[in-house]
Amino acid sequence: MKEKPPSFVVNDRRKFTSEGDVREETTTSSGQESATERPADTTARVITMPSPKQEEPKPEEVPAPAEEELAGPTAQESADQHAAYQQSSREIDSMLRQANPGAEATPDTNFEHVVQSIYLSAIMAMGAGTEQGQQPRLDIVGARQSIDMLAILQDKTKGNLNEKEQRLLQNALFDLRMMFVEITNAIAKSAQQPPPKRK
Repeated sequence: MKEKPPSFVVNDRRKFTSEGDVREETTTSSGQESATERPADTTARVITMPSPKQEEPKPEEVPAPAEEELAGPTAQESADQHAAYQQSSREIDSMLRQANPGAEATPDTNFEHVVQSIYLSAIMAMGAGTEQGQQPRLDIVGARQSIDMLAILQDKTKGNLNEKEQRLLQNALFDLRMMFVEITNAIAKSAQQPPPKRK
């Protein structure tokens, strides 16, 4: 005599759906009724699924800083700071003139000084400041960064420079890029040559 396979009834007792929504309350009576309505010769097994561990609530996202925090100083604060800076600069200039009566006044910084400062940093990084008879110390990465800074300056000031400033920046970039290419080509060429044989 063959045994009939048992019937199974699975009740889902989870409180949340897979999307995280609250599941509507379901009565288990429907499952129990179906088990009692079966013929007597079949045994019904009711398997209840354990409710999953409730997930801990996710921490709330940190709110983005208010626009006031990102805005920086106000126009009034900037003006006050600029005035204080100018006052300090005048005091320093006055002290320097008293200490060195014959010295010329320090000229105001302008666009030309900015370009020359970055240009000087680049050529020093490419070994221009090396004393005679010494091996030049190269900083190719530093030189490249200085050249890139001038290129960014050229890009960001497009349309805002007079002809003299534009020519100065263009010539500085041309010279530095040529020097950079010559040096990197020389480095690559020396790296490809086999080392000298020892006697």
